[in-house]
Amino acid sequence: MNPVALNRPPRRAPQAAREPRAPRRALHGVLLLDKPLGWSSNDALQKVKGMLRAEKAGHTGTLDPLATGLLPLCFGAATKFSQASLDADKTYRATLKLGVTRVGGDGEGEVIETRPVTFDDAALRAACAALTGETMQLPPMHSALKHEGKALYEYARAGVEIERSPRRVTIHRLDILRWQGDELDIEVCVSKGTYIRTLAEDLGCALGCGAHLGALRRVASGPVRLDGAITIDALQALDPALREQRLLPPDVLLADWPAVRLVADEAGRFLSGLRRRVDAGDCTAVRVYGPEPRAFLGSAHVKAGELIPGRLLSPAEVQALIDADTVTDVPVTESKQVSMT
Repeated sequence: MNPVALNRPPRRAPQAAREPRAPRRALHGVLLLDKPLGWSSNDALQKVKGMLRAEKAGHTGTLDPLATGLLPLCFGAATKFSQASLDADKTYRATLKLGVTRVGGDGEGEVIETRPVTFDDAALRAACAALTGETMQLPPMHSALKHEGKALYEYARAGVEIERSPRRVTIHRLDILRWQGDELDIEVCVSKGTYIRTLAEDLGCALGCGAHLGALRRVASGPVRLDGAITIDALQALDPALREQRLLPPDVLLADWPAVRLVADEAGRFLSGLRRRVDAGDCTAVRVYGPEPRAFLGSAHVKAGELIPGRLLSPAEVQALIDADTVTDVPVTESKQVSMT
């Protein structure tokens, strides 16, 4: 026997060929996800993106890991309109724990102070009414707001306090759903940038007992609601073909905007970025359609009778959406065209 052969490492058994990964593909639409507790928005996005094998995806604003509920996920052409959802009013249902103030304003922080809950129903309603409307709100340290490239919560975890400036926000509606002992359930509709944990602390301060946020669930973002959302587990259980059918067309994010429909020739010119003349009053944001029912072209604004393009779909994206099976009853108000440029 060759002595050199005795020192050779043993030959490895041949491994079974690894199955190639399914290729990513261009998908266009919006998936309404019911984000689970403990997941970051990006965790949820990456999980769903992998399930759908999508090329391009993004979410419409961070939902805290301690919060659950509506997280619209945008794919392909829909990512062009994610800013509309970021800027939209949001509706939340929250459970406040009364009588206990905690670091960070939620149940994870250490207790700062404990006080008795002694207010009555009239005082509660007065405090809620006083907090409704336009107000200045100081962003909490435990937030995703950035300072020098780092989220504030990173500084907070390191025990560093960063100076913040109050922001103007609007509490459109603050409804009492249930009050029992030291628990208060509310539903609030708020403007972009409003922090519900800060609202909970402000309400506790107004009631004289202190409070922190016990649970938070987002139920609406602009025109879309949690009613049409799906959980990650339910999406995982679907066959791959059925998962894709959960995608809604991109214009659902703009469904509460006025709409303009153009005839074929004008639609083509608009899609190339040209301004068009329309018989419509000034409007800061409209959605624009071609002659076919599902021919969504993009966003625009109207000024002095001109339809001025904003974010536009490509012709290939428009055709892909026309060919898709996903259809929603998105109302469209026809706008008569009176002249051309």
